[in-house]
Amino acid sequence: MKVFKFLLLFIVTLMMMVSLASAVEIGPNPTSSLLNDDGPFSVSSSSVSRYVSGFGGGTIYYPTTSGQYGVIAVCPGFTGTSSSISWFARRLATHGFVTIAMNTNSTLDYPSSRATQLAAALRYVINSSSSTIRARVRSADRGVAGHSMGGGGTLIASANDSTLRVGVPMTPWNTYTSFSSVRVPQMIFGADGDTIAPYASHARPFYNSISLAEKAYGLLNSATHFTPNSTDERIGRYGVAFAKRFVDGDTRYTPFLCGSEHTSYATSLRFETFLNTCPY
Repeated sequence: MKVFKFLLLFIVTLMMMVSLASAVEIGPNPTSSLLNDDGPFSVSSSSVSRYVSGFGGGTIYYPTTSGQYGVIAVCPGFTGTSSSISWFARRLATHGFVTIAMNTNSTLDYPSSRATQLAAALRYVINSSSSTIRARVRSADRGVAGHSMGGGGTLIASANDSTLRVGVPMTPWNTYTSFSSVRVPQMIFGADGDTIAPYASHARPFYNSISLAEKAYGLLNSATHFTPNSTDERIGRYGVAFAKRFVDGDTRYTPFLCGSEHTSYATSLRFETFLNTCPY
């Protein structure tokens, strides 16, 4: 019995040490105004050829400040290109991430293919981008995000790889709704006026099916399926805060997801519904 208790204590202590070791505070203390816009980091960009292996190229955004940052791949939706989601990839980078706004091999690729390509895009940034970019990447801290079928691909990629730190599906579309195997924290955005991937049959069932991971669901008020294709304060604010909390492990962002800062912001004028598994 004593040996068992000792081993249990050792395991719990080890898990706490690993958790603490993975927490990284990057940038100044967050504020509401800072999260509503570009962050404190100046960024540079680098084009990726469409002929790279595994996905259709795109644009990498990275902080000009030396250091190591988590890496997030962002995938467009059906018929879309990297330009439709580049604002979100760049917004993440200004808050201290290396990101890639990717193109897919074909604009008509379905979510399962987009999931595979998201993984390929992450591998490219980590292993095959310029030495300047590679030096800025914390390769263990990876995330995925995407719009529409790219959002469906984000959920599939999260189901395929439990070592990812975060997923951000935006008005996601997929042919099946159960993601009960997902263990990667998810910030899911639905839109109240979405007629292409109606939230009642896509975003909300996706959220409901997840039981093994931390999660949040924001139903955007006065929004459409294509709201994530241009700058949106709500998506930028919560997408950044959720990524900082779970990719960096930075608990300074918890009040913006669960606490008073969240409560004062997430009014019915901005979200028709907001659900979460707080506290994080």
